[in-house]
Amino acid sequence: METETITTRERIVRAAADLLTRGGREAVSTRAVSAAAGVQAPTLYRLFGDMSGLLDAVAAHGFATYLHDKHALAATDDPVADLRRGWDLHVSFGLTRPAFYILMYGEPRPGATSHAAAEAMAILRRTITRIAESGLLRVPVDRAATMLHSACMGVTFTLIGTEPRSRDPHLSEQTREAVIAAVTTTPQPSTPQPLRASVLTLRAALTTDQAPELSSLTPAERTLLAEWLDRLVH
Repeated sequence: METETITTRERIVRAAADLLTRGGREAVSTRAVSAAAGVQAPTLYRLFGDMSGLLDAVAAHGFATYLHDKHALAATDDPVADLRRGWDLHVSFGLTRPAFYILMYGEPRPGATSHAAAEAMAILRRTITRIAESGLLRVPVDRAATMLHSACMGVTFTLIGTEPRSRDPHLSEQTREAVIAAVTTTPQPSTPQPLRASVLTLRAALTTDQAPELSSLTPAERTLLAEWLDRLVH
């Protein structure tokens, strides 16, 4: 029975994904999915709860390739270059699979982030944290992640909504570089690291437990230190 349920679930998700690709969000109705998957409507509700649950599963299905490619981007010793590659991959996914991208990001609701979107954001935060640990971040990790994610989504939606022949081929790269310049600093080996960069580096190390020197702090001391560091950069 378990194997049958898994097979039925996969068949429904693939049927819904195919409808989404061919006709957009409006094509994914209970009746259309049931007919395409060869099941009755109650089966959809039993397996997914409601249409929102099914659409979340479809988004995760469509985003699986993107997440696989994103995980496959092996980290290098240059986290800023890794950030550029992650941006380009995000935009490329949106342009090659626009229906899935719109389903994923097109209807934002407070507190309703899908698992796939949360995982993609976590990967972005890890890359930015590495930049902070290198002493090259101008702003707190959370703010940098929000700025980059917002700008990248804006570029992607703009390009999706523009006829291919009318798209600005330099929009993504120039926006990417402008945002990266706003959140990172240029390495200056011959000069001391600015205080703000030092604070952000320490804050990132505190979050990721990368500094053995901090292991002697109690949880209360770590919380207090984090509060002080956050106050210095806000």
